[in-house]
Amino acid sequence: PPRRKENKKSRMNKPSETERKEKVEKAKRDSKSPEKKNVNRKPTCGKCALPGCGKKATLQCPKCIQLKMPSTYFCNKECFKKAWKEHHKIHKEYIKKTNFKPPSFDYTGKLRPYYVSPMRKVPSHIPRPDYADTGVPESERKHKEKIIIHTHKQIKKIRHICRIGREVLDIAGHMVKPGVTTEEIDIAVHNACIERGAYPSPLNYYEFPKACCTSVNEVICHGIPDARPLKDGDIVNVDISVYKDGYHGDLNETFIVGKVDKESKELIQTTYNSLMAAIKAIKPGFFIRDFGKIISKVCNKKNYGVVRSYCGHGIGELFHCAPNIPHYSKNKAIGTCKPGMVFTIEPMVNMRSWRDRTWPDSWTSVTADGRRSAQFEHTILVTKTGFEILTKRTKNSVPFFWESEKKNG
Repeated sequence: PPRRKENKKSRMNKPSETERKEKVEKAKRDSKSPEKKNVNRKPTCGKCALPGCGKKATLQCPKCIQLKMPSTYFCNKECFKKAWKEHHKIHKEYIKKTNFKPPSFDYTGKLRPYYVSPMRKVPSHIPRPDYADTGVPESERKHKEKIIIHTHKQIKKIRHICRIGREVLDIAGHMVKPGVTTEEIDIAVHNACIERGAYPSPLNYYEFPKACCTSVNEVICHGIPDARPLKDGDIVNVDISVYKDGYHGDLNETFIVGKVDKESKELIQTTYNSLMAAIKAIKPGFFIRDFGKIISKVCNKKNYGVVRSYCGHGIGELFHCAPNIPHYSKNKAIGTCKPGMVFTIEPMVNMRSWRDRTWPDSWTSVTADGRRSAQFEHTILVTKTGFEILTKRTKNSVPFFWESEKKNG
């Protein structure tokens, strides 16, 4: 067979044996050089992880390395032994998180539950409601049907706790962006409550495991914060309730995550408009059943469904009490507004059907058709001449997207 003709040019450029040996020797020298060794090397030291130590440490936890977790350092074996009992809990939680699988269920939409971390503790110096330790609100069970007319002194305390609630919601709202988990938002809410000497009202209320509710996309309400990162195009409602000086405050808002479709934006804005239309009607003598008529009138124009399973409620010394405030028309709520009454209005509006279903966690309520839902909530005081929004927005509140779009042209 014919032999391939050798290229003279390639033969001329071929390195000699001496040149090859020189290159090998140079590579060996470079590999031994400390300057070359340290290029792009990750740090192998940090502060000792034993609480109260904080010394510079180089000893790494072997279990963290095995699980490919972020590096944890200890200054010596004694610190490692002392910290092991608490530190090992991190390994267990990490394993649970990585091995988590959603329970089998006929989910109505694309959303699935993610890993939920253990319930966080509240320092003992923070005053707490009666259910904080037992999970059962005994006082609420005894007096749930009683409508309370609050005194000026009581209103002053409720007003104060509602302002704290607003501060906490604004902190949470500014965190909403793609990549942030609802778990991270919950941690910020938990810490913000403690910093203000308040207890996060949802925590252990009938054993609810977190400091706030985060309801994403098709979740109507009572979503449990978990390890799922928010995605561009999501919508999320953050529901904040706080307790201090013997009184609760309650509010929520729905936020957009990154670039959201026009249909979802229209749902959110309509839901907010329906809430504000109902609030504007408040005055002494106004029939409680008629709030639902006003809200439904706004939402029916867009062919939205107003949820019937959940309603607004009285609030103050009790987290939930009379009067109940249905948000749909032709309801059978009794009573009228009276000065000194404090209650929430919190319409939950679905993109189509008003019907809902509940996930296996017994908390997360989702739309029956898998389409999106939005909600807004305020705590309101009935005055002699009208009303006062106790959880009103401030200059620190996250601007509504429709306001920002109008401002930017």
